[in-house]
Amino acid sequence: MIIKNLDTSKKVFIVAEIGNNHEGSFANAKKMISAAADTGVDAVKFQTIVPELFVNIEDKDRFNKLKEFQLTYNNYEKLALYAEKKGLYFCSTPFDLESAKFLNNIQSFFKISSGDNEFYPLLEQVCKFNKPIILSTGLIDIKKIKKIVKFIYDNNNNQKNKLALLHCISSYPTKIDKINLNSIKFLKKNFKDTSIGFSDHTLGIEAAALSVVCGAEIIEKHFTLDKNFSNFRDHKISSDPKEMKKLVNKIREIETILGNEEKIVNVSEKKSIIDYKRSIAVKRNLKKGHKVKISDLIWVRPGNGLSPGKENLVINKILKKNISARTILKKNYFYK
Repeated sequence: MIIKNLDTSKKVFIVAEIGNNHEGSFANAKKMISAAADTGVDAVKFQTIVPELFVNIEDKDRFNKLKEFQLTYNNYEKLALYAEKKGLYFCSTPFDLESAKFLNNIQSFFKISSGDNEFYPLLEQVCKFNKPIILSTGLIDIKKIKKIVKFIYDNNNNQKNKLALLHCISSYPTKIDKINLNSIKFLKKNFKDTSIGFSDHTLGIEAAALSVVCGAEIIEKHFTLDKNFSNFRDHKISSDPKEMKKLVNKIREIETILGNEEKIVNVSEKKSIIDYKRSIAVKRNLKKGHKVKISDLIWVRPGNGLSPGKENLVINKILKKNISARTILKKNYFYK
């Protein structure tokens, strides 16, 4: 997936999901962006929620909590600029069509949450922007994922390299026996032209790090300044700056270990080739005029002589000099 000059197939794209952990404080939101930048992540992500367009009028407790956490469009404009200043990509997940239109002016890609992966009016709206889309696949099965992917491609003919699917389990926190990271491999097999990643709701960083081994190109991990910041649920499942920095370092280490999908002689191996390989030698003292037989041969290190597989160059050949045991044979030891 190409996100504004970043190719996720070349480098894992690490997103610090701030979400609503700012709890409605613009100052906290800025602090979180700054702290995230220090950890080495590539992007920060928020959630743009207009409670009046998101919550049923009867759900007063949820409405009031979201109202308390709500940032203004102007806040998001400033946060996007601040993130850019800190060298980070900025994104906020829209939860209504009007917010999507607004966010299109300040971000280079869109994220669709698991709860809205079947919200087709929103998907249609976001497709019109012709920007990369990262879509979480929690709460749906492969049949529905295929339907959604087809819808996105049908509504945007130029969506190649602009769609990513994140394996996601929408339970908080996700228990170890429910993570099922092999779903990443499954998605990669079924959507070969689509980038695959992992939206992590587990405690700790092990699952996110291991997802890279499974082929995740994008990793989204909740982020907070302090796991005990308040009783808001998301803080507990989030990584604090120390843990996030550890995750970033681990991911970059794993990327280095995994290397490229190729099999060649590594540069670091070349100087050792001769030491490790074998040469054709003789197992006992042989005199001039001896006709060499296979029973005369052994194969020893180093590999600076005739290599195994070239026995035809010495078998039934006549020696023109005396040879000591364990001597590596050379073509000029024989009569032509």
